[in-house]
Amino acid sequence: MALIDWSNDLGTKINSIDAQHKKLISLINNLHEAMKIGAGKAVTGQVIDELLDYTVTHFSNEEKLMTAHGYPGYAGHKKEHDEFTQKVKKLDEDYKAGKLAITIEIMRFLKDWLTTHIKGTDQKYSPFLLGKGVS
Repeated sequence: MALIDWSNDLGTKINSIDAQHKKLISLINNLHEAMKIGAGKAVTGQVIDELLDYTVTHFSNEEKLMTAHGYPGYAGHKKEHDEFTQKVKKLDEDYKAGKLAITIEIMRFLKDWLTTHIKGTDQKYSPFLLGKGVS
């Protein structure tokens, strides 16, 4: 069973962003599955690396759209991205150093942060960007 299922209430109506959100959900689900089956440190570490890399890529894409179209909420949105990226980097470092295990609490944090960010922050820029012709 997936930790996060895509649903229409997570949609921004911007095709490229929704596709990237679906990929992030898939990566979090992969990490959850690796945790559930007790996958080795190398496998779990690889999944964390992929999640971190893709998160940075996705945030960069969102930020480029916002700056290209003059989104007024850009600064606050970027701050949320930066804070989350730092948390995931710390999680990655601690996991690789053997200071941290991937637990259900961590998985819940990832799930809650992503779904709350999409529904609360990303969906705020959606009407603005759609109005600028982004689809």
